[in-house]
Amino acid sequence: MSRHTLREKLFLLLFRTEFHEKEDMDEQILHFFEEFSKERGMEASEDPSAAELKERYDDLTEHLPEIDKKLDERISGWTTNRIGKVELTILRIAVYEMCYDELISDAIAINEAVELAKKYGQEKSGEFINGVLAKFAD
Repeated sequence: MSRHTLREKLFLLLFRTEFHEKEDMDEQILHFFEEFSKERGMEASEDPSAAELKERYDDLTEHLPEIDKKLDERISGWTTNRIGKVELTILRIAVYEMCYDELISDAIAINEAVELAKKYGQEKSGEFINGVLAKFAD
């Protein structure tokens, strides 16, 4: 599975956290991985891409309070509470990649985030995401 596809699946999974209580997420995650692996013709327990996705999701959610704090510190006039859920989810993934994943360059994280914003966000989401993430690349 390509990094791009993995990132998009991570977005779809993380986006669910905005709509479900923390205690309900275990069931949501299980259902997500069953669907994800079924699309690939595998059982979730045997799918290496599902394992990698779950590992990235767990690591990202562990760093979520730090990521949100970093976002709040760098976004002037905005807070994570005011950002749209699509844009916030994309920003969280990109900041995670930029700050905690040494295998992904800042340029790739930013480019991928903008592409996700174009696909899932509103008309100006890509510009907003690019502007916010530029503050992390300095």
